[in-house]
Amino acid sequence: MYLGIDLGTSSVKIVLIDSKQKLIGEASCKLSISHPKALWSEQDPKEWWKATNVAMQNLKDVHSKELSQVKAIGLSGQQHGAVLLNKENQVLRPAILWNDGRSFKECIALEKSVPDFDKITGNQIMPGFTAPKLLWVEKHEPKIFKKMHKTLLPKDYLRLMMTGEYATDMSDASGTMWLDVKKRTWSKEMLEATHLSEAHMPKLFEGPDVTAEVLSELALRWGIPSDTVVVAGAGDNAASALSLGVIKSGSSFLSIGSSGVYFVASDAFNPSPQGGVHTMCHCLPNLWHQMTVHLSAASSLEWWKKASQEPSVKHLIEECKKNPKLSPSLYFLPYLSGERSPHNDPYAKGVFFGLTHDSQRFDMTRAVLEGVAFNFEQGQSAMLKAGSKILETSVVGGGSTSFYWGTILASALNRPLTYRKNREVGAAFGAAKLAYLGISKQDPSTLAPCGSIEHTAEPNSEMTVLYKEKQKIFSLIYEQLKPVFAKAYKG
Repeated sequence: MYLGIDLGTSSVKIVLIDSKQKLIGEASCKLSISHPKALWSEQDPKEWWKATNVAMQNLKDVHSKELSQVKAIGLSGQQHGAVLLNKENQVLRPAILWNDGRSFKECIALEKSVPDFDKITGNQIMPGFTAPKLLWVEKHEPKIFKKMHKTLLPKDYLRLMMTGEYATDMSDASGTMWLDVKKRTWSKEMLEATHLSEAHMPKLFEGPDVTAEVLSELALRWGIPSDTVVVAGAGDNAASALSLGVIKSGSSFLSIGSSGVYFVASDAFNPSPQGGVHTMCHCLPNLWHQMTVHLSAASSLEWWKKASQEPSVKHLIEECKKNPKLSPSLYFLPYLSGERSPHNDPYAKGVFFGLTHDSQRFDMTRAVLEGVAFNFEQGQSAMLKAGSKILETSVVGGGSTSFYWGTILASALNRPLTYRKNREVGAAFGAAKLAYLGISKQDPSTLAPCGSIEHTAEPNSEMTVLYKEKQKIFSLIYEQLKPVFAKAYKG
């Protein structure tokens, strides 16, 4: 038996699989996010650990026998978060998350300090990444910065609590801006530019590598063997890719979680930061990937559910299905947390554009669904311009429950999309598979995808024609509002 633990933004998810990678059980526990100031997004790492233990207890209540046979645990999680610890491993401040936009000025300073940063990191430096966050802490919270002994990524804080060891994997480390992504080592130059050294960093491993055994007291509490090992794991996107079998160059997936990700596997390091394209290590040796990241995907629909005082997202979508006439002049810019790809703009905001007296709730719901789809299309265009070859595309994440949204996405992207069973637990499933690989030493290419194909969303020809024109206006609206967003920001 193998466990996969995924520390997401909205919840901790745990899956249990057997040696044939069959899903045996799963459990989860929700998390909350704090936004104490404009552009800020934080969570308390201690709450992550509490939620992990709650989820494990829930799993144990149903699958105690299977847990007693666990051999290894894999970790995945939200990327880029900054967890600052002192020498006693006490958390010095709330973790600064991936969708936090406060460090935009520090990004500019870091770019000036290391002019060839993009050749080292494979990316533009954006506020969501970890390194500029530390520059912000140094400037605004100098006492905390001086006390800092280690900085960890979110999932690696769970590892520390589970094993007492500081470790991370290449895919997650790629999102810090401290990694030399081609050489797969910490970059001395990037670390020094943030007044840090390798001593502040965890040790680097490839995804399936064993990092440590679980602590004996934790093994007893969780009901797992005392010699259970924890493998390095992966950032949530790379873990989701493995769960879907996206490890062959050109294979790809869309992740519709709180944020949106368009991910394409590659067998070479080919950085092209223009248009917000990220180039990072995959969770397996000698593999990389390109991706675009869109900060508000399913979270846009969740926001609209609350704003419209509708208790069910499913009901909002059903309204759209019952009113199929498209709205050619209504738009939604899904920039509720700013935007990363393709704009790198923390000041961007969500916008409904084109409302009239005739606009109804289902029109606005459809505009939200389309706005997220248009964002993904901008990501696809940026990666195609960067030379990516995109083959079969799977869909994963909470937003993948709606096949209606799938048709909108497929029409905007003008490509079929594959929906597999168990897709909602993709990252946790991928983490469990890395745990399996760490023990079995199997060739990753022999792993089966997380589930059989349940549905294929095909482009709708009428929608594709309309969306081609709407996407032009969608881009123009942002360009016209961009200076207004920056001017309206009250920091």
